Amino acid sequence: MSFTSEAAVMCRIGAPDVFEIQEIDLPWPGNSDEVLVRMQSAGINPADTFFRALGPYIGDGQGSVLGHDGAGVVEAVGDSVSQVKVGDRVCFCNGGLGGDPGTYARHAVVPEWLLAKVPDAIELASAAALPLVFITAWEAFSERAQIRQGESALIHGGAGGTGQIAIQVARELGARIATTVSSDAKAELVHSLGAEIAINYLVDDFVAAARRWTNDEGVNVAFDNAGPEVFQQTLAAMTPYGRIVTLMGTPGDIDEIAYNNNLSIHNVMMLTPMWLGLEGERCRQGEIVRRAMDWLGAGRIKVNIGATYPLEQVAEAHRHLEQGGMTGKIVLTV
Repeated sequence: MSFTSEAAVMCRIGAPDVFEIQEIDLPWPGNSDEVLVRMQSAGINPADTFFRALGPYIGDGQGSVLGHDGAGVVEAVGDSVSQVKVGDRVCFCNGGLGGDPGTYARHAVVPEWLLAKVPDAIELASAAALPLVFITAWEAFSERAQIRQGESALIHGGAGGTGQIAIQVARELGARIATTVSSDAKAELVHSLGAEIAINYLVDDFVAAARRWTNDEGVNVAFDNAGPEVFQQTLAAMTPYGRIVTLMGTPGDIDEIAYNNNLSIHNVMMLTPMWLGLEGERCRQGEIVRRAMDWLGAGRIKVNIGATYPLEQVAEAHRHLEQGGMTGKIVLTV
């Protein structure tokens, strides 16, 4: 059996104009532990633009529905579902790799164990913007770097959608934070989120600034969200036995300073469990999303929505993201 809905379907690999609003068939009723969600908001992430331009992980892209983050209202539940009910407001991270349909759609079928209830005071747009970036930041600072109270963290691109959540997660875990920005306005923003210092990398040498900040000891943890050149430069900002977490992949030729200083290097690619079908790891990520909603509801973190677009204008949303310079997340309203 199937349920007919609509989605922004990727007709081919290419520029942002590859999307068309089309009918899609969802497998509903699905498994007994699955839930049908009527979507209201979908988050857009840089990974979406990569999959659109270069092809998704699964299939050739034609007919794919992108989008990992979503929030909406439970419309129907499977026979064994016990934690949510019809009418509940929920969010999740699921689909969008080219296999299971993603969140650029009017409905989604989601396993119950991936869902998090959205607190009553939280807008669904904010809930939809948070899952992927919160999972990324939690895995980086809590699970990989295992940052400790009072340690120093250097976070690149702190005013971006990922950077803002990284600052707040590191702050809540007890870190002192330095971050790189490109303007005075962005510096003011990251200070409001908990950064101790903001380094304008267009004007200042961030390595020298980070070492001054740590009395030349170097930072304990670095969060690379910029790429190979910045990764290599960051090595000189680290304390011996420091830990670097990269979202961009480790460069092929790592400077000997990493070896000489016993640096630990960690990769975070939070889509791996979904891509490889690692159900246990996906369950763990569902728990992280529920923690994100707890923190959001308690006011421990906040989400900055930089722009919203209706589903029909997903191409414009992708163009906006690819222009760079964002100071928050882009969200689709469905």
